[in-house]
Amino acid sequence: MVTPQPDVTFIGTATTVLRMGGFTLLTDPNFLHRGQRAYLGYGMWSKRRTDPALGIAELPQLDAVVLSHLHGDHFDRVARHGLARELPVLTTPEARRKLRRWGFRAAEGLPTWSSHELHRDGSTLRVTALPGRHGPGALDRLLPDVMGSLIDLERDGERQFRLYVTGDTLHRPMLAEIPERFPDIDAMLIHLGGTRIAGVLLTMDARQGADLVELVRPKLTVPIHYDDYPVFRSPLRHFVDEARRRGLVSAVRTVARGETVPLTPPA
Repeated sequence: MVTPQPDVTFIGTATTVLRMGGFTLLTDPNFLHRGQRAYLGYGMWSKRRTDPALGIAELPQLDAVVLSHLHGDHFDRVARHGLARELPVLTTPEARRKLRRWGFRAAEGLPTWSSHELHRDGSTLRVTALPGRHGPGALDRLLPDVMGSLIDLERDGERQFRLYVTGDTLHRPMLAEIPERFPDIDAMLIHLGGTRIAGVLLTMDARQGADLVELVRPKLTVPIHYDDYPVFRSPLRHFVDEARRRGLVSAVRTVARGETVPLTPPA
């Protein structure tokens, strides 16, 4: 049996459709439109500058949602009211509690390094929660818990593909354990943007993103989460320029909203 090539469709912000083997996943569903406001907590809002490439009604049939954290630009009110309540949502234990209260009965909270598996026709898709930290120092405790995700596709017990989705994390020493535990990462979806609120950096900017590429050394890096809200201060071109300066650009593939690209590097 020939396994289809893994690919990603970029919808906007950190929202993507991932196709790996016979499985289809949705990440961090943000379907607000241009001019609508995402609630960030503590009375703070940010107005979206772009439109999503797809609406919920246009999505393919999904096997699960992978949610890095419960923030208004990652799981918005459109997703809350429009996604099927029986759809598995793989997320942090903190987010799972709130999602269950909202009626998402199949939400699963994954402590760091724990996994959830999906099975179909001899294939296994394993989602493992990885460490992440959304803010510096004590400020992190005021923000939602965040996780990265390692997504392994296996067939008949043999790994076919390994994807790392960073989530909204800063580059911190604890991330060094990821390539130690999980070497040979085929591709990485990296959340960038250099989000700043009150001058405080809350997601990776170009420099931190390039640092993580050098740490993890995936065969391919696809940047997302970089220009949809005014709080994103580090545009995509900064990351591409930094990757070029460090000799990493051949392993970076940019993707436009609405575009589908393979998650395998060029031959």
